[in-house]
Amino acid sequence: MAARPFLKEVAMLRWALGFFIVAVIAAILGFAGIAAAAAGIAKIIFYIFLVLFLVSILAHLMRGTRV
Repeated sequence: MAARPFLKEVAMLRWALGFFIVAVIAAILGFAGIAAAAAGIAKIIFYIFLVLFLVSILAHLMRGTRV
């Protein structure tokens, strides 16, 4: 059960990376509006990932170092 939060964080990071790639491709092709929207979504998802990652690290440290 301990690996499940990690899998959610990895999935969120993949979504952020996907939106970043869409933003880069749209920027190269000249679709400024789509690129800005995709970059904004990628940024939001990345920050959510970062917060969840830090919370999971803190929760692990609060429980102790039991394996």
